[in-house]
Amino acid sequence: MLLEPPENVTIGMIGGTGVYDPEVFTDIKEYKIYTPFGAPSDKVMVGTLQNRRIAFIPRHGRTHMYPPHLVNYRANIWALKALGVQRLLTVSAVGSLQDEIKPGDLFIPDQAFDWTRSRKRTFFEEGTVAHVSVAEPFCSELSKFIADKAKVLKLPYHHKGTIITIEGPQFSTKAESKFYRAQGFHIIGMTLHPEVYLAREAELCFTNVSMITDYDVYAERPVSHEEVQITMAANLDKVKKLLTAVIPTMSLKQDRCDCGKALQGAV
Repeated sequence: MLLEPPENVTIGMIGGTGVYDPEVFTDIKEYKIYTPFGAPSDKVMVGTLQNRRIAFIPRHGRTHMYPPHLVNYRANIWALKALGVQRLLTVSAVGSLQDEIKPGDLFIPDQAFDWTRSRKRTFFEEGTVAHVSVAEPFCSELSKFIADKAKVLKLPYHHKGTIITIEGPQFSTKAESKFYRAQGFHIIGMTLHPEVYLAREAELCFTNVSMITDYDVYAERPVSHEEVQITMAANLDKVKKLLTAVIPTMSLKQDRCDCGKALQGAV
């Protein structure tokens, strides 16, 4: 663990499938950070985008060596917090559960449902009891800011809706997919939880930009690996364009939300 952060970095980013390297950043330095929960998925890369320093971790490692259920989510969030991060942007590749949410679209959720089974979902263990509210799991101010930027850039996006996280690494059966769809969930992924819970316990402003790669299996529309790769590449271009507009102009202060006070009265 860092006793004195080598840099004071306010903005953090976690990249999901396909987002292994912060290509839009310059002057990148790498830091190996030790945490009470073990090693993060990779070294933390700190780079510059238009005079702002951003800390970046590839969620699955740069070689995609960690499947969703084996990512050390606690170490990742702890490492970013140790560097001074207060505002965290995350990117994920997901499937759609609703016909109107199309492959190639971006999705900025405002609600989340945890369907995972085996993951460590809190920093608080024996000796400390904390009941932290996650009624509104995403930072509404930061999410709206990103959605507004997507609108200005004329990117295909959806703002507000529910993402369900399944355990993985297997995809859903048709029965499961149709069940999730019937509950009214909008998109499905494997990595939002427990990331979103841990970010709240770390008192971070947290938001997620999900890239729709395909329709989930409920739709019974066979999708080839090649089609997913093409959609993924197009999505990555959209995300880079969005982040390039968001990061240099976003507020660095937690003065418009309560995310930075999440532990008040909780411990």
